[in-house]
Amino acid sequence: MAQSNFTLPDVGEGLTEAEIVSWRVAPGDTVAINQVLVEIETAKSLVELPSPFEGVVGEILVEEGITVDVGTPIITVLSSADAGTPGSSADTGSPASAASPAVPEAQVVAADTADSVSAESERAVSARAAASGAAGDDGEKPGAVLVGHGSSAATGSRRRRAHLAPSAHEAFVPQAPVASPSTSAPAGVAKPAPARPAPALSAGPVLAKPPIRKLAKDLGVDLAEVTPTGPIGDVTRDDVIRQASQVSVFRNIETPAWPADREERIPVKGMRKAIAQAMTSSAFTAPHVSVFVDVDATRTMEFVKRLKSSTDFAGVKVSPLLIMAKAMIWAVRRNPIVNSTWTDEEIIVRHYVNLGVAAATPRGLIVPNVKDAQAMSLLELAQALEKLTITARDGKTQPAEMANGTITITNIGVFGMDTGTPILNPGEVGIVALGTIKQKPWVVDGEVRARYVTTIGGSFDHRVVDGDVVSRFVADIASIIEEPALLLE
Repeated sequence: MAQSNFTLPDVGEGLTEAEIVSWRVAPGDTVAINQVLVEIETAKSLVELPSPFEGVVGEILVEEGITVDVGTPIITVLSSADAGTPGSSADTGSPASAASPAVPEAQVVAADTADSVSAESERAVSARAAASGAAGDDGEKPGAVLVGHGSSAATGSRRRRAHLAPSAHEAFVPQAPVASPSTSAPAGVAKPAPARPAPALSAGPVLAKPPIRKLAKDLGVDLAEVTPTGPIGDVTRDDVIRQASQVSVFRNIETPAWPADREERIPVKGMRKAIAQAMTSSAFTAPHVSVFVDVDATRTMEFVKRLKSSTDFAGVKVSPLLIMAKAMIWAVRRNPIVNSTWTDEEIIVRHYVNLGVAAATPRGLIVPNVKDAQAMSLLELAQALEKLTITARDGKTQPAEMANGTITITNIGVFGMDTGTPILNPGEVGIVALGTIKQKPWVVDGEVRARYVTTIGGSFDHRVVDGDVVSRFVADIASIIEEPALLLE
C-alpha cells in the first residue's frame, strides 16, 4: 500500500517550528491536491497548509495544540488506488501517481492559498464598504480607528484550542445576538431585539442600512447598543466599527468571579514568545529616548469630516490615523535620519517609507507595514491602511507584510490613553504614538475655547538620532496635525 507522509514545511518564513492549531480533515477523508489539510501558527502568522497529495487520509500524526519542528511528519495520505477510492490512477500502480512533488511545491501552494484568502477578504470588505456609502458624522472620537483591532468573537470562532482554557479576556467577550432585518419592514428599519430592553439612548427601532447590519453581524456588534451619528439618527459604518473597538478594548467590563484554580499557566510559545524576544532585544539593545507634545487637532478633525463626505473617498475608511500617517511620511522626508537602521558598522538611511502600524489583534501585537507609502496619494494610503486593518483582524497577515518596515506608528488613543513610551520595532530607530483626541480647554487668540486636543509622543534610538532631530521630527508631525493644509506644499 502506497503511503505518503506530509511533513511540516518551512512555508517560506525561515522559521524552525510551528503549532498545529486546527485539523481540517480526519482519518478516512478523501482529499484532493490543494485542499486545505491543517491550520498552523508560526511565530508570525496563521497559515493554512494545502495537500500536495490526493488520496485518503490515513493517520493524523500530531494532535492540535502541539508544537513541532519543521520537517516533522504530521499526517499520512494513502494513494487513491490503494484506498479503493474512485478516480485514482490505478493503471500505473505507482506511488508517484498519487503523490505530487513534496515539500517545495507545498510551500508554493501554501503561499498562493494564503494570498488568495487575503484577496478574497479584501474584496468582500471593499464590497461591503461600497454598499454602505460614505461614513457618517465626524463627531466621533478617534477610538474607532485602531488598526487591526476587531471583534475577537469573529476571529476566535475560526480557531480551536482544546489544550488551553480560555483566558479571562476571551471568556467575557459579549456575545449579544444581532437582530436581522425583516423583509416586511421598510428599507433601513429593523425590529428591536425582543430579548433585550431598549437602551436609554434609543427608544425606537434601530435605523441602519442592510450593509451596516451585515457589518455589525460580522463584527459581533449589537445594533441596539450603538449610539447612532447619522444625519437621520441612523447607525453608520463608523458607529459600528467604533462600537466593535470599544467592545474589544473593554471586553472585561463585566467583573468575573475568581476562578476556582489559584493559578493559570500559559505556555510561552508562538507569537507571544516572538513578541517577548523582540521587545527584550529592542529595549536592552537600543537606548530609547522619548519626547511628547500636545497639539490642537481641531483642523484635522474638520479635514477628516470633509474627506468622509467626499465622493472620492466613498466607501473608504477615513480617520485621524490617515492624517497622522501622511504627517509621518512628510516629516520623514524633512528628517530622513529617523527612517534608518543601525548595524554596528554603519547607519543605513532608507529613502522610502515602509510605514508600520502597530496592530492589536486577538493573537497579540503585530506590526504590518504599508510598502512604499511615500509614493501613495491620500486615497491610496487610506485604502492601504484599510486593507491592512481587515487582513490583521481576520488573522491573515502574512510574514512578508510584516517584514522590512522602516518606521512605525502606534495608535494608543483607541484605549483612551493620552500618551505612552512605545518600544521600538526591532530594526527601526523611530516609533510615534498618537494619543486620544478629545475636547479640552485650549487658549486661542487669548481666549479659552473647547478644541480637539491630542498628544503626540515617540521613542527613538539615541545611537542614531540626537535630541534636536527628535524634537524637529515630532514638531513637524504636530504641525501637520494642527494644520493639514501644510501637506499641500
